[in-house]
Amino acid sequence: MNIRVLVVEDDDNTRESLAIALKQDGYEPVLAPDGETGFTILKEEVVDVVVSDVRMGKVSGFDLLDYISGHCPETAVIMITGYGTIPSAVKAMKKGAYDYLTKPIDIEKLNLVIQKAVKSQRLVVENRRLKQQLKERFSLNSIVGRFPKIQKILADLERIGPSEAPVIILGETGTGKELIARAIHYNSLRCDKPFIKLDCSALAEGIIESELFGHEKGAFTGAWKQRRGRFEIADGGTLFLDETGNLSPAIQVKLLRVLEDQELERVGGTQTIKVNVRLISASSKDLKKEMEAGRFREDLYYRLKVVTIEIPPLRERVEDIHLLVDHFLEQACLKYGKAVRDISAKAMSLMMKYPWPGNVRELKHCIESLVIMSSGASIQEADLPANLMGLGQEERVTFKLGSPLSEIEKVIILKTLAQVKGNKVRAAETLGIGLKTLYRRLEEYQSLS
Repeated sequence: MNIRVLVVEDDDNTRESLAIALKQDGYEPVLAPDGETGFTILKEEVVDVVVSDVRMGKVSGFDLLDYISGHCPETAVIMITGYGTIPSAVKAMKKGAYDYLTKPIDIEKLNLVIQKAVKSQRLVVENRRLKQQLKERFSLNSIVGRFPKIQKILADLERIGPSEAPVIILGETGTGKELIARAIHYNSLRCDKPFIKLDCSALAEGIIESELFGHEKGAFTGAWKQRRGRFEIADGGTLFLDETGNLSPAIQVKLLRVLEDQELERVGGTQTIKVNVRLISASSKDLKKEMEAGRFREDLYYRLKVVTIEIPPLRERVEDIHLLVDHFLEQACLKYGKAVRDISAKAMSLMMKYPWPGNVRELKHCIESLVIMSSGASIQEADLPANLMGLGQEERVTFKLGSPLSEIEKVIILKTLAQVKGNKVRAAETLGIGLKTLYRRLEEYQSLS
């Protein structure tokens, strides 16, 4: 692909000689004798690089640079001048110029600068494209669900995102806490800044301290160089701490101090480092119970839970399973290049009955596995994993004629509850009774045992 270079130069000899040299080096030169013509070309055509004189008539090179910075982010700018000074060079670089060259122009140097500028600008464009994809991927529209609690979460996220408030996300493992955290970040004013995450359950206490706050060279055995922590890396953006309930008391104290003061010291260091970080934490543990048991600091608990989001487990939002299956099926087909059209009614029925202890994550991995192993256009009941296959078999219960109705009711309730893996909401729906009635019956059975 030809690289188009717009040369904006009011000196005829310089402009023509640059055009000849650029053409010989394999570029496609586009010429403008003044800034006004340069403006017209930029508005009507796409160029990869602009090589512009600084001093021209009514429209200077800096005027062009300002326009390009705001309207042509994919275009690199190289400024040239016969009156090179350090202040003007600094001004050009601050305004977004890739480089600044003085006349007479060294053609070999210009060629190298153009090549580097094109590579650099392509990386900038690619980075911008990837950021946009992330925003789209973690937009509120990416969260699938019609269950009332999920709809409430979506409504809350529209208000939570733009705020700077700390957020704590509660829910079982696999419910999508990180997805919610990313949605908050990418719908906030910090969306163009880093989103950094750390799983507090996967690391020992000493490692977590270093990961969070960084360390100085020689701070401990193995600290052979200085290292920034996650707080520093997330400066200006968002830090997501998963499984915060696993933090030790000592780390809880240091975390609270950083949240209150927005400053830290690296392990083994004495320098105070200012940070500006929005914290989103998550836990599969009940932090209130952890606090009441003395395992989690009360002051940190209330510092983290300015805003609380509770994600329901998948077994409580059965109506969303069909939507999620379709969503993950489409994603998996794109990811693995498969053409699985749908899932049979019987297979879907079994998926709706399964309690999904691993929640949405388990469902997603199940669909991916089915797509990878599929040989046809439709996933059938026989394709499902073994843990789903037995759900279609009805369990029969027999009673001796004359058995008390209360005993029959008890057996049916307990058997139904066992069949749905303890899901009281689903058990009540299956039995056709209210949830309060079910709880009352279970309390009666417990008091009699």
